Amino acid sequence: MKCVVLALTLSALAALSAARPQQQKEPIAIVRLSSDVQPDGGFVYEYETANGIKAEARGQPSAAGPEGPAIAVQGQFAFVADDGQTYSVQYVADENGYQPQGAHLPVPPPIPEAILRSLEFNAKNYRGEDEQQQPQQSQAFKPARPAFGR
Repeated sequence: MKCVVLALTLSALAALSAARPQQQKEPIAIVRLSSDVQPDGGFVYEYETANGIKAEARGQPSAAGPEGPAIAVQGQFAFVADDGQTYSVQYVADENGYQPQGAHLPVPPPIPEAILRSLEFNAKNYRGEDEQQQPQQSQAFKPARPAFGR
């Protein structure tokens, strides 16, 4: 039993030492930082680091939805990748989710015309749950009551 515990302990220590970062890098300096948080939950922040990372965002409380109050955020960030190119992303995060835009991000293909026509047809002809027909009573065979003791 002691050998099993010792083996497990040594295995855990070996895994931890392998998982640690192999190179110790110097911390990156923050060259600019500003932040302002409002009592209503709104905020503004921006920062820039010495290695070319820049970010800024602005958030404002929006109408409460089914999950409670929310904050709509608009922002952007940029960074220099390993290939030396600077990548920029502008985004909105609100009740419709996170919506990033950037020249390097993939763009979905256009919706085929046949699918667009089908969506339009469905929108015009869809009947909501309240308007749908209620299922009719089954016309299945119903046996008569037994007539015991008449």
